Amino acid sequence: MDRTDTLPTTPAEPEGPPRTTTRPEEHSPPAGRAPAWTRPALVVLLLGAGLLYLWGLGASGWANSFYAAAVQAGSVSGKAFFYGSSDAANSITVDKTPASLWLMALSVRVFGLNSWAMLVPQALCGVASVGVLYASVKRWYGPVAALIAGAVLALTPVATLMFRFNNPDALLVLLLVGGAYATVRALETASTRWIVLAGVLVGFGFLTKMLQAFLLVPVFAGVYLLAAPTGLWRRVRQLLLAGLAVVVSAGWWVAVVELVPASARPYIGGSQGNSILELTLGYNGLGRITGDEVGSVGGGGAGRMGGGGGPFSGQTGLLRMFDGEVGGQISWLLPAALILLVAGLLVAGRAARTDRTRAGLLLWGGWLLVTGLIFSFMSGIFHAYYTVALAPAVGALVGIGVTLLWRQRRPRPAPVAGTPDEPVVMSRWQRWRPLAATATLAATLAVTVWWAWVLLGRSPDWYPWLRTAVLVAGLLGAALILLAARLPRWLVPVVLGVGAAAALAGPAAYAAQTAATPHTGSIPSAGPAVAGGFGRGGFPGGRPPGGMAFPGGGQFPGDGRNGNQNGGQFPGFPGGGQLPGAPGGAQLPGAPGGAQVPGAPGGAQVPGAPGGAQVPGFPGGFPGGGQLPGAGGGREGGGMGGLLDAREPSAALRELLERDSDDYTWVAATIGSNNASGYQLATGDPVMPIGGFNGSDPSPTLAQFQRHVAEHKIHYFVGGGGFRANGGSSAAQEISTWVAETFTAQTVDGVTVYDLSTGADAS
Repeated sequence: MDRTDTLPTTPAEPEGPPRTTTRPEEHSPPAGRAPAWTRPALVVLLLGAGLLYLWGLGASGWANSFYAAAVQAGSVSGKAFFYGSSDAANSITVDKTPASLWLMALSVRVFGLNSWAMLVPQALCGVASVGVLYASVKRWYGPVAALIAGAVLALTPVATLMFRFNNPDALLVLLLVGGAYATVRALETASTRWIVLAGVLVGFGFLTKMLQAFLLVPVFAGVYLLAAPTGLWRRVRQLLLAGLAVVVSAGWWVAVVELVPASARPYIGGSQGNSILELTLGYNGLGRITGDEVGSVGGGGAGRMGGGGGPFSGQTGLLRMFDGEVGGQISWLLPAALILLVAGLLVAGRAARTDRTRAGLLLWGGWLLVTGLIFSFMSGIFHAYYTVALAPAVGALVGIGVTLLWRQRRPRPAPVAGTPDEPVVMSRWQRWRPLAATATLAATLAVTVWWAWVLLGRSPDWYPWLRTAVLVAGLLGAALILLAARLPRWLVPVVLGVGAAAALAGPAAYAAQTAATPHTGSIPSAGPAVAGGFGRGGFPGGRPPGGMAFPGGGQFPGDGRNGNQNGGQFPGFPGGGQLPGAPGGAQLPGAPGGAQVPGAPGGAQVPGAPGGAQVPGFPGGFPGGGQLPGAGGGREGGGMGGLLDAREPSAALRELLERDSDDYTWVAATIGSNNASGYQLATGDPVMPIGGFNGSDPSPTLAQFQRHVAEHKIHYFVGGGGFRANGGSSAAQEISTWVAETFTAQTVDGVTVYDLSTGADAS
């Protein structure tokens, strides 16, 4: 044995130039007994992932209160559980299919409503994802590749974030990795059962996050059609059965929702026509690609936040996954994965159709390229945390590529045609392949640590020594890899360890920082605040660092609560009005006449004005004509004042809302789901989210709301929150105006509240 052969491996494929072979396992390690260290190493990997995802899990509180409120509702109402309603009185659903809510609501039903009970299923989805990815890679490439893949997934910063958060992405990743595992098993024996299972898992992925799950359908189907070891027509029939499984497992819930009369179910949040099909194909479907998402915030059109993409999403294009907003979330090992994908396909060469090495690379490479390119170019709503869907593919490609190239580094001359007495000679490919493999490994490590150096440089004040240490250790490791064949055998594992530590140090540090930092709001972000990104928790502390651009170029540096007593400038508004936040009513020089607006009824909320001052007739309005975030009553660091995070009521407001709560279907109504979620989670009683997430859904209409008030179903209306953009219904604005004109306002700790039980009959 060569003295540099220190990685546990099984015998490599026979030598020689790339050729066609009929053996499906030609480039794959044969099955056999795993080394003794395999199981302990797996246990360490899973325990480490569990510690990372579970430690201090409750620090994030309700995390994304939009989903937390739906979990609370589902834990007390079977109807809310099934539909994914935002409130237990079933006025409207969240704007996603509800499978991830089912897991969390079941946990809350068993253990009670608290942060741990809600988030533990998410963390367990993360640990399970690491384990299933390990099993998927190990079957064809061995335990070393599987451990590398699992470690990369576990330490990807955005994975750490989402496996500690209550967005749907945690369950989606688990289901898609499970689908990949089922596809691997199906490819081994052309198994109908396994490929149908892959379809079922993708279908339940749809029930988790709608059409995003279907991005992998062409990848799974294409690889199976190419590489399954059976005849073409049998492969086609099997894929048709798998497609039927996708339709049935995803469509049963859709069929129920569509067939139940609208009067007997909650409104479908995120749609303008109360239709789950509209939501699937529009707001959460093609609208994400084209940017044409009616009722969304900032999508589809000029003046979109973030430049060329959706709000908070950065520019579209090939480099989106590497920019300031997304790069630190997912891209640490993305260059390595792409390099190793190409190198692995070259190693596979002109292998047989059923070759497993090529099939596996196409499976994981297709996952990475299809999903990554769609994320890069989608013009609708896109958030950096979506990229957790890329993490399994990055991990698999790094693990597979490293082990494949490591096995290629040893020259093994093979006899060329001749008699047994002729000397052994080597082909040109055999002579150059070990050098090419070694050089590619070294170059991949060098590129990886250079990119880590760039990413760490975007947070220059956060452990600045780490940046230099990663670069120096990585370049030293790359140089020693080139010399591995000449090093003492005992030193090679040290070199490999140094290289692995350098490659993983950056994402591991970001992951640890993410796990140690509470995250709340609708746009969480992993790692420390970076130049060109939003940093942790969507914004550091829930606020945009240095001001955030709004349509028309307006900046919102902060308000009085955030240490900026001068408020924010909005030059994108007519005249570029300033909001100095002066007590008694903010100055609005950009409004017609530039007069003070101390609290006129109707229109948009002014942040910092006691009592939630109103702005009537703002020409053009805030995006689409709505409310300015940040009105009084929001919690400190509340992230865009109730649009992206919940408002936490004061003790006095909570006591008011709980008064006679048993006599009403909804203790209160307010514009926007995040506003409502804060009040609902604080009181435990249903709060109607008028207009859904953005306040732009026609739920309820003014006539429906007036009927609810007349029937004494709603006790209070709480002002503030939500704004329309990119079209959508004006129902929320109409309701707000009607309430202000019909009922008497009172102020409770800076929040405007209307008692709808007074004068309800007259209305």
